[in-house]
This record gives sequence, C-alpha cells and structure tokens, in this order.
Amino acid sequence: MAEQENGSAAAAAAAAAGMVGVKAQVVVAGAKGEEAVRFYKAAFGAEELRRATHPKRKAEQELPLLIFAELSIGASSFLVSDRIDDDSVPAAGMKEGSGAGIVMRLEAEDLEGAVARAVAAGAELQGEIAEGEAKLLDSFGVAWIVAASAPKNPSVPAAATATA
Repeated sequence: MAEQENGSAAAAAAAAAGMVGVKAQVVVAGAKGEEAVRFYKAAFGAEELRRATHPKRKAEQELPLLIFAELSIGASSFLVSDRIDDDSVPAAGMKEGSGAGIVMRLEAEDLEGAVARAVAAGAELQGEIAEGEAKLLDSFGVAWIVAASAPKNPSVPAAATATA
C-alpha cells in the first residue's frame, strides 16, 4: 500500500512539473526514417499519428529530413526519426561499453501471427519462439521482443496494470 501511495505521489509531482509521459524514439541512421516508418507499418500494423519534416536536405537527397513520425501500435505510441549528422544522441541508444541499451517490446494476442508478419516484412527472428516471446532484429538495428499479451488478472487493480 505504501508503494502504491508513493507511486501516486510521484505521479502527482511529475504532473505538477508538466511531465505527461514517456515515448521511445527510434533514431535511424542513413536517412532511412521513411523506410523505417513503412517497415513498422508493414511488420507491426503501426498507424501514423503525425509527423514533422525539415525541407532542407543535401542536394543528393530527395526526401525531406524526418524530424519524427509518431506511430501507434495498439494503445502505445513511439517516434521514428532520421539521425542528424551532428546529433549527439547515440543512434543505438547506448553508451559504448556500458552494456545498457533499449529494446522495444510489443505485446500481441497472436504471438505467432505477429512474428510471421514482422519476418515477412523483413525482420530477422533471433532464435525460436519460446516461453511466450520471440526476439526480432529489424533491418535498422532495433531489437524487438514480441510477447504474448498477458491475460488480465482480476485481482490486480486496473491502475496498477496500466503502468506495468
């Protein structure tokens, strides 16, 4: 109960500070953001919510720089963007040698179907589907875990499962 109260206090403090949520941002090297958006739509059924582009590109590049495209999969959303040459944010999402990084996790009602769709779109299955999940690597170097969605537990309050 104390944990739940502390969580509520932390959430209230974050809201008071103007913080409203966290979104993953996939930064794609090689000006392939547009290609990545098409891949996530094909592989995971993502829907595009909005986008921002920058019209200036180098002469040899015909498409505008993708500042971001916000995509949704189910009730979650994430951003995809082109890596900017002078970008100080590591594209791989990890500090070299730290052993830390980011993995996108997708929950699916039909695990095998979701994996088959992603592989058909060009993702590479890493190993086998086991223990209710599969590991994929997309062609942009982003690791994905596709997991069977957990059944709703009626003994856990809805507020607790919304943040899990």
